[in-house]
Amino acid sequence: MNPKPTAAQVRNALAKRANSTDAHNLQRFFKTGEGEYGEGDEFIGVRVPATREVVRDFTELPPAEVDELLDSPIHEHRLAALLILNAQQKRAVQAKDQRAQKVNVDRYLAALKRGRINNWDLVDASAEHVIGVWLLDKPRTLLFELAEQDSLWDRRVALLSTFAFIKKGDPSTTFELATQLIDDRRDLVQKAVGWMLREVGKRVDQEQLAKFLDANAAEMGRTALSYATEHLDPAERAVYRAKR
Repeated sequence: MNPKPTAAQVRNALAKRANSTDAHNLQRFFKTGEGEYGEGDEFIGVRVPATREVVRDFTELPPAEVDELLDSPIHEHRLAALLILNAQQKRAVQAKDQRAQKVNVDRYLAALKRGRINNWDLVDASAEHVIGVWLLDKPRTLLFELAEQDSLWDRRVALLSTFAFIKKGDPSTTFELATQLIDDRRDLVQKAVGWMLREVGKRVDQEQLAKFLDANAAEMGRTALSYATEHLDPAERAVYRAKR
């Protein structure tokens, strides 16, 4: 019987792919300076494709070991943990194991509450795959509760979770959350709102997006509106942007 994989093994595998130049560049890219949204985050310089490579060998990582990675100060450790959690949630969904899915969701939310899912790439790589898929056939109260929090990351998780719904042709929750968060002018909320609205137009129905924009464009932040209209034809895009 093979021994169970450990968090230490994941850390070691990532360390072998670390690059000090990339670490320096990532520190700057993810705004880790004083007063910035990623203040204090630490990087060892492992690029995302390499992290995904490592994760493929550790999808059976036990829950306590996943939590150990999530509580690491190193960004790439936390990303690896979330990608592992994604894989475990996918298996639970395929097996129709509701209990396992809920356990994964609870672990994710606990990490979010502890401040361990604390940068935009961590949210974007995981929210739809852990939370979104869980809520496909359930009430979505959780997302509106997250959106009520002042936390930038709670709100981004709420929005990005709706990507799972959009991919199934359902933009309703995206529209509701975009309306709820329309006055939040923080850049990473604005970008999330606009991105999800743009995906509605691309993947579901441009007419539904247009109806939302007709009603809300004048109240939207410039960044959200810019993202939301990015794939419209130039004339239509100019009409909406002129409403600001």
